[in-house]
Amino acid sequence: MTITYGPASDDFVVELNGEFDESVAKGVRDTLDTLIDNFNFKRLIIEMTNVSFLDSTGIGVVLGRFKKLRQMGRTLCVKNVNKQVDKVFSTCGLYEVVSKL
Repeated sequence: MTITYGPASDDFVVELNGEFDESVAKGVRDTLDTLIDNFNFKRLIIEMTNVSFLDSTGIGVVLGRFKKLRQMGRTLCVKNVNKQVDKVFSTCGLYEVVSKL
């Protein structure tokens, strides 16, 4: 998994590339938490065009960052989710709390 990121107006975009599973979840979570704590933005957008696989630990990381951001008065969105990951997000109800762009 590689992670690239940067500001875009009032947003902050994080692009994930690779499989988002248990083996990378802690690193992704730690990176996102560092960005959330150190940068000022209104909305965090997770760009998922190149996420080829996502398991329950990935869902947990996304949901945990949603909760953290909500407590700070910020929002979290996901963007360009592929069909496989989209099906997982839909099935588990993640789109009920996290917006899809």
